[in-house]
Amino acid sequence: MRTALPCLLALACASACAPASAADGDAGPDFKLTLGRYASSDGNTGLDANLRGGLGPHTAWVGLYRDHSGYRQARAGYEYRVDGETLRTVFSLQSASGGVAVGSVTSEIGGANYAIVGFGRTNVRNYVNLNVDPNDAITLGIGSRALAQTELTLFNVHDDRLHSGQNVTHFVLRRRFDAEQRLTVDFFVKRGLTGDGEFVRNDKSISLGYDRGPLFVRFAYDPHAGFTAPTQRRLQFGARF
Repeated sequence: MRTALPCLLALACASACAPASAADGDAGPDFKLTLGRYASSDGNTGLDANLRGGLGPHTAWVGLYRDHSGYRQARAGYEYRVDGETLRTVFSLQSASGGVAVGSVTSEIGGANYAIVGFGRTNVRNYVNLNVDPNDAITLGIGSRALAQTELTLFNVHDDRLHSGQNVTHFVLRRRFDAEQRLTVDFFVKRGLTGDGEFVRNDKSISLGYDRGPLFVRFAYDPHAGFTAPTQRRLQFGARF
């Protein structure tokens, strides 16, 4: 597994930077750069940089995380999206330094109102999970785009493999005000065992995001972030180009 990162990186770059097909016209890849600061209550603040490139149904990314303890983690990933009239599916692969491998598939089933079904697996290597949810998990939920300029989703992600009881329920509101501005609110509740064996009971967290044109900013307040002991305040900002 230690050779997975450079191999996946090569695949990701090739997919994201490939010439556009006739269906894509002359459009080139779209990029998104995100810089993040992860301030934890134990003082071990982390910094992260992530660059994503998208071309048609393909998206690839590379990232680097490091914290005050000296820990570093490089990662690369690739997504392929299939959009049908009533079935939309995203296949995702990620590799990280230390031999980490993560895969998932998530589908939306329906039209303006839809069901959400997802499944994820890892090779159970230790790594910094920048995602708030367990990765060896099943996702079930519902969503709606029936309201103009608004998307609502309610979904649950729960560990079905490692017997941790980790369970995160999200309610997400995405509201577009005009072509340039969008607000995203993610209120989520978690319960389950941390890595230290503490049982988290209905911890409430929130993430707020604001997009204006190509620029965006995100802020999150998250007790027991990633099912660890510290409370974390995350600030992310970046640009699309």
